[in-house]
Amino acid sequence: MPTTKRKHKPVEQKPTTDNAKVNSIIRDVHGTLPFASYTSAVAVHTTLLSFTALYLPRTAFLSEITRPQWDLAKQTSRDKPQSPFLNQLTLSPVSTLAWICLGVLFVQIWWGGWMTTWYIGNVVHGSDEEKKMQRVAYDKQKFKHLKSAAMLTLLASVVFHALLVLLGAPLTNCSTPFMSGPDCLSDHLHTRTYLLALLLALLTVPVPAYTLDAPSIFKSDSQSWERWLLWTRLFAERSVRNSIERALVYPVTGALTGCWIGAIPIALDWDRPWQAWPLTPAYGAICGYIVASLAAFTATAINIMAAEQLRAQATGTDTISKSKLKAKAI
Repeated sequence: MPTTKRKHKPVEQKPTTDNAKVNSIIRDVHGTLPFASYTSAVAVHTTLLSFTALYLPRTAFLSEITRPQWDLAKQTSRDKPQSPFLNQLTLSPVSTLAWICLGVLFVQIWWGGWMTTWYIGNVVHGSDEEKKMQRVAYDKQKFKHLKSAAMLTLLASVVFHALLVLLGAPLTNCSTPFMSGPDCLSDHLHTRTYLLALLLALLTVPVPAYTLDAPSIFKSDSQSWERWLLWTRLFAERSVRNSIERALVYPVTGALTGCWIGAIPIALDWDRPWQAWPLTPAYGAICGYIVASLAAFTATAINIMAAEQLRAQATGTDTISKSKLKAKAI
């Protein structure tokens, strides 16, 4: 009897564990931050911070309002004169730090709005109507989150001030190299120390507190415990799971690290006006924040490219497997 070939139906290939992992990576990367708007926002954010640190304190009308009229010749050595660009920044550290804090406040409020929008877009789920209702619920809580962020920022500034004093921040001694005697009475070192603490608080607290909502010690419900666990994982363990958490945690770490490194030049015996307390820690904190923000952006970009490559490889593997199955079936 003639034998007939039995036709086999092509078996649909189930997604493998690797494919599922690739899809998870892609959802994690793309579902958190819209990369196009994130790119432009990071560029504007870092530019505004740089402008606030370098040019806002040097603005002419601000200088006339707040900066004392001191003789610049007494603020620098004659053998190594300071750059004119730095003169306006070092003439009055209190005025410089005050205007930097004011500028950083507005920049961080703007950046916190972007981060909150991206975070809400990541946590809402369901149908379009359900997402709309969840967004409305989040919008109703914005003022509450803003109030909590403001209170936590003020509390953090007090904590940072205490830590700076414990770590050796000056309170009574004259820190400006070219001043001595009665001139030290006008240094306002306690004000300088608090302004540095306020700057650190503005760089590290408002954006995470407004985006994630500040944890409360007066509530013990499950939602409050989840928020405490989230803050502990992010800022104590420094464990990030997606790009939006990376954009929140990296700048905080960078600002604190930059402030710590920025204190090193003060101990050097160069006798330069820019070594006045606390200019170098303040600018170190801002530089660390900017570098860490760019590092978070770079890490997100690398993850996106890696995820796209993995997806392309997985798609190619699936195509080859299906072609082989069809060939066997024929």
